[in-house]
Amino acid sequence: MSLPKLFMHVQDPLLASNLLSIQSVRQYELNISHQDKNWLDQLTAAQCDVALIEVNSLHDTALKELINSPILYQTEFLFFSQGGPDPILDKLMHKGAGFHYRAPFNLKLIESSLEEIFCELNLTKELISTQTSYLDQFGLLVGSSSAMHSLYRTIRKVAATKANAFIMGESGTGKELIANTLHVFSQRAEGPFVAINCGALSPELIDSELFGHVKGAFTGAHKDHQGVFEQAEGGTLFLDEVTEMPYEQQVKLLRVLESGEYKPVGAQQVKIANVRIIAATNRVLGDAIRDEVFREDLYFRLAQFPIMAPKLKDREGDACGLAQHFLAYRNNQDGQHKQLSAQSLEKISLYNWPGNVRELKHAIERAYILADHVIYPEHLVTNDLNDHIETDKSAGIPIGMRLDDIEKIAILKTLKKNDGNRTDTANQLGISVKTLYNKLDKYENTDLL
Repeated sequence: MSLPKLFMHVQDPLLASNLLSIQSVRQYELNISHQDKNWLDQLTAAQCDVALIEVNSLHDTALKELINSPILYQTEFLFFSQGGPDPILDKLMHKGAGFHYRAPFNLKLIESSLEEIFCELNLTKELISTQTSYLDQFGLLVGSSSAMHSLYRTIRKVAATKANAFIMGESGTGKELIANTLHVFSQRAEGPFVAINCGALSPELIDSELFGHVKGAFTGAHKDHQGVFEQAEGGTLFLDEVTEMPYEQQVKLLRVLESGEYKPVGAQQVKIANVRIIAATNRVLGDAIRDEVFREDLYFRLAQFPIMAPKLKDREGDACGLAQHFLAYRNNQDGQHKQLSAQSLEKISLYNWPGNVRELKHAIERAYILADHVIYPEHLVTNDLNDHIETDKSAGIPIGMRLDDIEKIAILKTLKKNDGNRTDTANQLGISVKTLYNKLDKYENTDLL
């Protein structure tokens, strides 16, 4: 297999030397520009997969030409600049041109990006016959839409700060992946990334889960236990579905954020929290605060930098690319060469995907299992009601059935279908994990249907 090609147009000798020293660069077939010629013409002729371009002049004709060049969408671009305003480069980034690194350059981040691109290009070459994805990748995120590139730029900005971040978005939009990518590109990247679902925390044990406990602190505390604050020491703590934390317990989290101090249950000594907090919710925060589900003062402590996770329906062109991406990785894992038919791609592009990327991924997983060689539309089962018409008589709802009973049947059937996975069940039903737990408490003596 031929190596991916990398084109380099860098005039600064020190930057060029630093880039050439990166291990990831040496994995590519290298093409260096001739400084006396138009670099875009050279890049076009070389047909390289990746281009490292130093931007040092607003009068760079090639940069202007790139705006309308088809190579913009065929090559992964990494631009390097001194950080001065450049409307041409801004326009390119708005068109999804790639990555823009500003001086002083972080070689570790550049190396990470080149390594990820290299791996993705190799996978593309291996699985090109299986319609693999050509989507851009940034950290743990995949997508080429303008919405995703806007998100990438936001992450780069936030990651460089020490500010807490609050990720908002619907279920299935990849909020944990956004949080993990923030961690990867932060100064805490060498530290741990610890995630906890606040909606699944037991009210009785929430203090222990967050702050830990010492041996003998309560019945059943047979040994010391580290809470998530201690587990994430020096790194990032991701509080998923933070709005589902019991209201009366939220003040304890607020105190830690205000003072930086916490005390394990049963301990005498106070500990200092050295973590970055990233929180997330799928709720409308204004409603949660108004309904006194979430404390307003806690929101302001957590949301030093709010981030919106885009819905899949707002990520133009990404749905088909993600479907191919998921299929490619599954093919590679199993040594298969299954393909998506043109009709399947059309169905994927036209469907609204209310469950977002998670729903799409599950649909591709199911289709992969059902299909022999080619995935046809009938293999793609979505959450659309039209795809779930049951022919069994037991599926009918008798006239006069109590609404509580209908709700109960819907919850228990969905839970059974998901093999007891409560997070997936809550997402499909459009309720929070906490709400699901509360409702299941009422049905605890009822067998799954």
